Amino acid sequence: MEVGGVALKPDNEQMLAKTALDLMGECGVVPAPPNFEIFYAHVTGENPAISHAILDMMAHKKPFTPEALQDLRQLGRSAAAMEQVGEGMNSVISGMLGRLNDAGRHAGRYSSALSAATGELGTEQSPEELRKLVESLQAATREMENRTHSLEKELQKSSEQVTELRHKLDNVHKETLTDPLTGIANRKAFDNALAAAEEQVAGSDDPVSLLLCDIDHFKKFNDSWGHQTGDQVLKLVANCLSENVKGRDTAARYGGEEFGVVLRGTPLKDAVRIAEQIRHSVEGRRLVKKSTGDVLGTITISIGVAQFAPHEAAEVTVRRADACLYGAKQNGRNLVISESDPRMVSILAA
Repeated sequence: MEVGGVALKPDNEQMLAKTALDLMGECGVVPAPPNFEIFYAHVTGENPAISHAILDMMAHKKPFTPEALQDLRQLGRSAAAMEQVGEGMNSVISGMLGRLNDAGRHAGRYSSALSAATGELGTEQSPEELRKLVESLQAATREMENRTHSLEKELQKSSEQVTELRHKLDNVHKETLTDPLTGIANRKAFDNALAAAEEQVAGSDDPVSLLLCDIDHFKKFNDSWGHQTGDQVLKLVANCLSENVKGRDTAARYGGEEFGVVLRGTPLKDAVRIAEQIRHSVEGRRLVKKSTGDVLGTITISIGVAQFAPHEAAEVTVRRADACLYGAKQNGRNLVISESDPRMVSILAA
């Protein structure tokens, strides 16, 4: 096996594998093959992005939940894809520079030929000598035209390759911000949206509100019907969120059965209305088990709603929305509660 272009001896591989397993145990990670792959990439240093993420999680004592491990796997795939695109871009650019250098040399030789011909035209020439000189210039000109035409075709091909690589780069970037199961934004994209919201309320009067959503009794449902059906539930809720938010809003899955929505240009009152639309949309769907066609019933969600205050840190708004979500759970679930709800006054004041 090679790491960083250096072949590893079997005993080194075993040592690194043991280090990875020990670290997994230290972090409380199940030694399953997909998890081992992540930690082995870290201890070998072959994927700096994964190493940075793991070290950051350990430094801040963040738990290695299944969702976090999935994010690390996605990060590893994205980093590898980014590296592949980068290598492709470097190859195309190097090829373009090489062809341009060749074109420069050919243009120099053509210019020298023209200069020489100009010098010869300044002397007395016989008709035969003039004929040969003109033929020589015509041949040099044709050769230059052919080389120029060939260069244009090669540069056009390189331009198309760069465009294709840019599309791949855009797709990789989108993948890093997308939850692979539900297809909506992931935790990283959600954090980015929160940071952008914090800047928005600090620099303008445009309101921004936040919804935090949680699927009611999801664990019990998951245990009863299995993870595949649980995944179906997550997709259903994600679809309901996407259908009820505007293009500039961000609907994201940021935890197991937890979702968040950042609503730009939306005051608290309107945010509550949108939250109710989402709640009704989820409650109105029938969940059918694909393998059997059995109707499993309905799913409900609880939602907490808060509005960003001017110059307020995003984490403060998140805490208020989370408290409202907890309030919705405590008051019977399948409920929307905002920070202006009378039931929240004493809780938020504490």
